[in-house]
Amino acid sequence: MEHVHLAALDEEDLYSGYNDYNPTFDTEELENDAAFQQALRTSHGRRPPVTAKIPSTAAGTRSFGNMAARAPLSSSMGRPATGAISDGISVARPMTAVRAAGYSSSAYRGSAFDPLGQSRGPAAPLETKNEDTPEEKVKNLEKTVNELIEESCIANGRGDLQLALEKAKEAGRKERMLVRQREQSASADHINLDLTYSVLFNLASQYAANDMYAEALNTYQVIVKNKMFNNAGRLKVNMANIYFKQRNYPKAIKFYRMALDQISSSHKEMRIKIMQNIGVVFVKMGQYSDAITSFEHIMSESPNLKTSFNLILCYFAIGDREKMKKSFQKLIMVPLGIDEDDKYIPPNDDAHMNLVIEAIKNDPLRQMERERKAMAERFIMTAAKLIAPAIETSFAAGYDWCVEMVKASQYVELANDLEINKAITYLRQRDFNQAVETLKMFEKKDSRVKSAAATNLSFLYFLENDFGLADRYADLAMIADRYNPAALTNKGNCVFARCDYEKAAEFYKEALRNDSSFTEALYNLGLTYKKLNRLEEALDYFLKLHAIMRNNAQVMYQIANLYETLEDLPQAIEWLMQLISVSPTDPQALAKLGDLYDSEGDKSQAFQYYYESFRYFPSNIEGIEWLGAYYIDTQFCEKAIQYFERAALIQPTQVKWRLMVASCYRRSGNYQKALETYKDIHRKFPENIECLRFLVRLCTDMGLKEVQEYATRLKKIEKQKEIREQRVKSGRDGSARGRREGSAGSENGQNCHVSSAKGERMSSKLKMLPGVNDPYETSPNKDIDASYVDPLGPQIERPKTAARKRVEEDEFADEELGDDLLPE
Repeated sequence: MEHVHLAALDEEDLYSGYNDYNPTFDTEELENDAAFQQALRTSHGRRPPVTAKIPSTAAGTRSFGNMAARAPLSSSMGRPATGAISDGISVARPMTAVRAAGYSSSAYRGSAFDPLGQSRGPAAPLETKNEDTPEEKVKNLEKTVNELIEESCIANGRGDLQLALEKAKEAGRKERMLVRQREQSASADHINLDLTYSVLFNLASQYAANDMYAEALNTYQVIVKNKMFNNAGRLKVNMANIYFKQRNYPKAIKFYRMALDQISSSHKEMRIKIMQNIGVVFVKMGQYSDAITSFEHIMSESPNLKTSFNLILCYFAIGDREKMKKSFQKLIMVPLGIDEDDKYIPPNDDAHMNLVIEAIKNDPLRQMERERKAMAERFIMTAAKLIAPAIETSFAAGYDWCVEMVKASQYVELANDLEINKAITYLRQRDFNQAVETLKMFEKKDSRVKSAAATNLSFLYFLENDFGLADRYADLAMIADRYNPAALTNKGNCVFARCDYEKAAEFYKEALRNDSSFTEALYNLGLTYKKLNRLEEALDYFLKLHAIMRNNAQVMYQIANLYETLEDLPQAIEWLMQLISVSPTDPQALAKLGDLYDSEGDKSQAFQYYYESFRYFPSNIEGIEWLGAYYIDTQFCEKAIQYFERAALIQPTQVKWRLMVASCYRRSGNYQKALETYKDIHRKFPENIECLRFLVRLCTDMGLKEVQEYATRLKKIEKQKEIREQRVKSGRDGSARGRREGSAGSENGQNCHVSSAKGERMSSKLKMLPGVNDPYETSPNKDIDASYVDPLGPQIERPKTAARKRVEEDEFADEELGDDLLPE
């Protein structure tokens, strides 16, 4: 048992000694070692190292301050430093660490744990760069140039072309300063060619964007002629594009071909695009054979929709029927490169897949596919409509051939659309029966095609004012497709024609619920509310329509008309001004604008717009009437004559215009011409009482012998008129009276009675003109035709002769007799 040693009774630590090491290697206490510090301060510390040869198995010693003479310790106390002799020179080997970083027992002697040396304080500040050095100046200039190029490109992307050009010019100036700086610093060999190329290319692009074609071409020439720029020959495509915009087609082709020579055959897509540009230029020049050569080459290498369509146009231009057919077949065989729509149909059992399909159903890639497919369908439909009348003896046979070709292709659904277009072509040719027959063939088709055909049929019958059949086919279209906004709009039109405006508004609203941007329904709904006198709601709908169709003149006119009805004349004038900016030659809009300014009391502006309206539409009676009245009002009767003469040419049976011409002659003092005019009027309208009265007055004043003759005729005609009015008053022979008045109106030309609303009266502008004190213009007899009111102002009062007094006394006597004979 005495040999048994219990671990629990043993006070010796099994792990002791591992942290013990020879104090020779204790570098932390060297600062307190006086001998070591003395050796550092004297030459003893600067003695050359002791050289020794290393035995094969022995470890050498290393001098370490004043402890260099100490003997190496045994391995149990640590390992001493070792050294090596190389060519007689002692080479010190690095000392092997005897403790891990931060894990020494010195922590017990008061040293803190600081592996990162943070106790030594912050690091010294870095030295500032000297920006005055040539290298720093060059770097700063390069950075500035790159920033200016980037800002120029961003401004161009925003559409601010002027700012983009200014930034490009500034980049060019900075780049030239950079080149001079390099030359001054003797580093011209290190010129950045890529930066120079970027500056010039951006500058040329901005010149072209700002339509400064000469400057752009000069800049491109600088790049192209510099042999140090790699692949600069491709920029000849840009130069050719500029020549194309300038309509310099020969030079454009020259540069396109030069660019084509610069591009290797490995860049197939780029070469195809240049060949397509060459073909388009040949089309512009009318050289269709050369264009066909380019397009045929592209179709053999890489067929695409645009090239195929252009090829059809070229063959149509030269009238080659067979080639048109072959090209149409190539067009419908061009691969679209898009997936089928089946992949967007979600499966019912996979919820995760349903979410994925819902996410990609309308993503940008899907939208691009739809756009490409819509473009292909548009090309096919346009090409079919173009070549159908040319490839066969009749357009119907041509359409039939196109339909057969389309049915055998991937565009099967377009066949029905082509048939409908065939019916529309019949409409354009005024062959309504064939159009109706063609559309009736779709009554047994699927719902979409049936609805489209019935919609067109309803439209046809509505144009022919056959509202019954139009209503019937509108109902058929709605039954086939209740969500067809065109069918609902046609139904609303039929109801509108029956004056059931409330119900029509409901159909228009339903069409808008199915398609909120359906412009026909919006316009018709505005008209419906206008009929219902709900002007504010009508205005709202027309404003919504204006937001969709910014430049539609009809919408602007309706808005202006509503503002006028709401008595907001400034807004009405503002909208009419917008209408004039869109359609500056519309005479009705110009006349309306003049009328509004006249209502505002601005005669000068009204005259300007009425005159513009007359210049574009010289046959507008209302404009002629206003202009004549304006010149009379401003005492320029000579100028008013030409307008009333034109009105007499337009309405030769209206005596009032000739009477106005004669009045203008009298007003201007040309009594002889006035007398001749009145005589001419009397020859053409012998029963016109007003003309005879003026003839009596003029002959009396001028002392002519014909005065008695005209006075006798005047009395006779007045008596006849009194007799007719007495018969009307008594009510005898009413039907005979109607026939006599109709025949009399056609024989004597007095159409100013009640023929129309405009023929009953002169304009209010003429009636308001002064004419009360003029003895020639005012007749006291109430049986003068009420449709004529002479607009002339007062004349210089002249003394009356005895004969003239007698005539006036007779007229007043006639007035007393005639008061009892006028019809109520």
